[in-house]
Amino acid sequence: MRSQRIFFALTTGLSLSAGSVLGACWERFRERKPSGFDIPPAIPTLKAHEKLIPTGNNVIPSEPMPGNRVAQIMRFGFPSMSNLRSYGNYILSYDQRTRCPNWVFEHLTPDSLRDKNADRTSCSFEEDPSIHAYFRATDADFKGSGFDRGHMAAAGNNLQSWKNLQETFYYTNVAPQVGVGFNRGIWNKLEKYVRSIARRNKNVYVCTGPLFLPRNEADGKRYVKYEIIGKNHIAVPTHFFKVILIENEAGEFELLSFVLPNEAHSEDTQLKYFLMNVEQIERAAGLLFFDKLPHNRMKMINKQESKVRRWH
Repeated sequence: MRSQRIFFALTTGLSLSAGSVLGACWERFRERKPSGFDIPPAIPTLKAHEKLIPTGNNVIPSEPMPGNRVAQIMRFGFPSMSNLRSYGNYILSYDQRTRCPNWVFEHLTPDSLRDKNADRTSCSFEEDPSIHAYFRATDADFKGSGFDRGHMAAAGNNLQSWKNLQETFYYTNVAPQVGVGFNRGIWNKLEKYVRSIARRNKNVYVCTGPLFLPRNEADGKRYVKYEIIGKNHIAVPTHFFKVILIENEAGEFELLSFVLPNEAHSEDTQLKYFLMNVEQIERAAGLLFFDKLPHNRMKMINKQESKVRRWH
């Protein structure tokens, strides 16, 4: 039985907080990519919100029992609570307006990537029957559009069984992506990079999703402008994000966060140019990442030693 289910009972709560202040690499990114797109700036201080954080919130949530997959994936909190869906190996929030996911969440381990019992050539894209027909994406929407059907939870992360693999082909897990140079280029490179990290660490938690960012136009004003495809008006994201939390064998945590423009990139483009302050991603997406993890336990952020503490 396929596992498209709406959540009515959640196993972990969210604590109120603002986005974490992280080492910013956005200026370097904008200098390299002068596309005109803009993203909300980071907040320089979060003191006004400190009263919302419970005192003593420096205990890392214990790992859930092995049978509770939802609690395992969402160990450090849900980015948002709207229109949730649970599948065998990932969780997502679906946006019925754009016909794209708001976010998709995965939990990877060396063991989860070791077994490769499924072949993606036997899979096909499918409509998600848990979504009302008014708000679904379909094969016909992508046919002739010029865009690839881009996975958010990567197919390559879900080769343990045919069921897990096939569930990544639901259109709820898909967003339109430029093909050559993006979905089949830099995005594929990022997915492989995440798997290489997961093979070397105890736990890796990955949150992926689309962004619709404003850009400067000729009249000097900023607009959010994006293409739609198909009769169901599938929104084409301007950018995509991927936020990665790494827990090593010593229980130390590292955070990596990327924003990539949905456009073709040359084969030699390096991923490091797309590292992004996670707080800026939170503000642009309207999400909170790993909200239950005390950020004073973060050792490294975007390859730099963490010196900023959001709370204690």
